[in-house]
Amino acid sequence: MERLSIRGGQRLHGEVEISGAKNAALPELCAALLTDQPVTLRNVPRLRDVATMRALLEGMGVQVRTHGERGGMTLHAAGVLQPVAPYEMVKTMRASILVLGPLLARCGQARVSLPGGCAIGSRPVDQHIRGLQAMGAEIVVEHGDIVARLPAGRSRLRGARITTDMVTVTGTENLMMAAALAEGETVLENAAQEPEVVDLAQLLIAMGARIEGHGTSRIRIEGVAALAGAEHTVVSDRIEAGTFLCAVAASGGEAWLRAARAEHLDAVIDKLLGAGVQVQAEPDGMRVRSPGGAALRAQSLRTTEYPGFPTDMQAQFMALNAIAQGPSAITETIFENRFMHVQELVRLGAQIRIDGRTAFVEGGRRLSGATVMATDLRASASLVIAGLVADGETVVDRIYHLDRGYDQMERKLRALGADIERIA
Repeated sequence: MERLSIRGGQRLHGEVEISGAKNAALPELCAALLTDQPVTLRNVPRLRDVATMRALLEGMGVQVRTHGERGGMTLHAAGVLQPVAPYEMVKTMRASILVLGPLLARCGQARVSLPGGCAIGSRPVDQHIRGLQAMGAEIVVEHGDIVARLPAGRSRLRGARITTDMVTVTGTENLMMAAALAEGETVLENAAQEPEVVDLAQLLIAMGARIEGHGTSRIRIEGVAALAGAEHTVVSDRIEAGTFLCAVAASGGEAWLRAARAEHLDAVIDKLLGAGVQVQAEPDGMRVRSPGGAALRAQSLRTTEYPGFPTDMQAQFMALNAIAQGPSAITETIFENRFMHVQELVRLGAQIRIDGRTAFVEGGRRLSGATVMATDLRASASLVIAGLVADGETVVDRIYHLDRGYDQMERKLRALGADIERIA
């Protein structure tokens, strides 16, 4: 099992390119199921989750070809598809649920195993199921599988007005893809507004879908009989960009994050500015300057749906708060079990106390290297940030979590001057 070895204390300087967004690429790979014509994506990140999704789609009969140096991938879902997503393929990746809507819309049936992924709390798929049932699907859960089909005599889903009980990004994406081929109009109320949802909508529109309101809480989709192929560039990853912002903020120094989109990170940038970090948006990226953690001011925050502070940045900012001056409170409202990184940060010398859904951080601590264990994707990133500023060597174990969502993080950090290497 591979690990990362980090020797802290290096200020970061230089330039890195932010990769395509994992949370946009995964649903866009699934969107290829909606048409029998080729869909070409550019800027697809090299991630474990992308490889898993590719294998899942190929198992259904989708032809996948990679090309070019900048993450080019062409998917062709022609011919007869096997509308089955088995447990062996989906147990490590929750985003596998995103094949349900496209398969049901295109094939009229689907069998998708209940998905796995990071153990950060309950992320129920009932919102997906209820939405598809409102569109006329017959769905049962049996033997750990979601089994969905169209009623006898129907060849298409039908449009419906769907109000989800909670804001769900994958639920919005699944229902939007299904509605693109449904008969009539579908209105999604309480829809997710994340940039990745907008990016998926832009791909679907390029394929011939009729969608309005993406980026707001109400999305209207007028179904069409068929979708065509298209070419699309995956939006840059705002969470990767935010992670590198926090890494430079903690370590000190100056970096240029090429292709980063500042307008997608308003809440994170606002907290960094409050901490004393300089962040400058430019036409093709962001520049960040920081005096380093000991000169920064800790910032309290509360995670919430976009455009609020993202839950996927909570762990990284906690690592920053641990070394910044002053106390802070971090409240997690999205997932009930997303503080598993706390005990590992404490092993490095952080002083953090948990009370319910709030972590109270006493900043200004000097961290010291130790062996720590990654428990989920973003927890991995927080431990890497902590290791960059800790005295001595920090070894981060179980980095397969990190590889699910970060494209060669250690290589990019080395380009900025970090002393970090991957070891077997």
